[in-house]
Amino acid sequence: MGRSPLWTAIRDRLSEEIADGHYGPGDKLPTELQLAERFGVNRHTVRRALANLAEAGIVHARRGAGVFVRHRPTPYPIGRRVRFHQNLMAAGRIPDKRILHLETRAAGREEAEALGLTDGDEVHIYEGLSLADGAPIALFRSVFPAALFPDMLRALQETQSVTAAFKAHGLADYTRARTEITAKTAQPTLAAHLQLPAGAAILRTISVNVDADGRPVEYGRTWFAGDRVALTMGEDG
Repeated sequence: MGRSPLWTAIRDRLSEEIADGHYGPGDKLPTELQLAERFGVNRHTVRRALANLAEAGIVHARRGAGVFVRHRPTPYPIGRRVRFHQNLMAAGRIPDKRILHLETRAAGREEAEALGLTDGDEVHIYEGLSLADGAPIALFRSVFPAALFPDMLRALQETQSVTAAFKAHGLADYTRARTEITAKTAQPTLAAHLQLPAGAAILRTISVNVDADGRPVEYGRTWFAGDRVALTMGEDG
């Protein structure tokens, strides 16, 4: 430990181990008792070291669960063209998606209004998880007009890419017409999907994408884990 105060030496050691990847984003640190035994100190000293790491934004405590390494927020631009894989690759992350649900059903009132449909017109529903480096960062639900994209669900099943599925239907490009961002708290089911404690901060976006003629082609809702994504607004081509 050298001549450093015990709690600062413990803080520095844990910080180094986190930086080296010994404890990764979302990992739980050993308990106060385990750390006290490891470093040969009392739990108060360990508690002070952990509190300092929390103040620095390196870890966070979950009541009744322990102390966890914070996820490094992924920059996620929201512009006219929002492409999941491109955004994460540009941020140096490995993108992935997990399909949770595919369905064709009658459009609800809000879906029909957003897509310019009549109540009862059929829509395709695509629900899933977006992941960065294997960690869930968002739960999404996309709704598409079934008449425009009759084979959408099969294309999504095969590619897990909205852009590729659109191209399979002859739509080469689409842009974001509007986006609404709201701060929310995670309800239990959503929290479980995102591996968050219930009540954790999330960001919900509601958006409509259109084709070159301004015709709505996708109505989407996405719930982002608040501590894992930094949404940025800007114009893109």
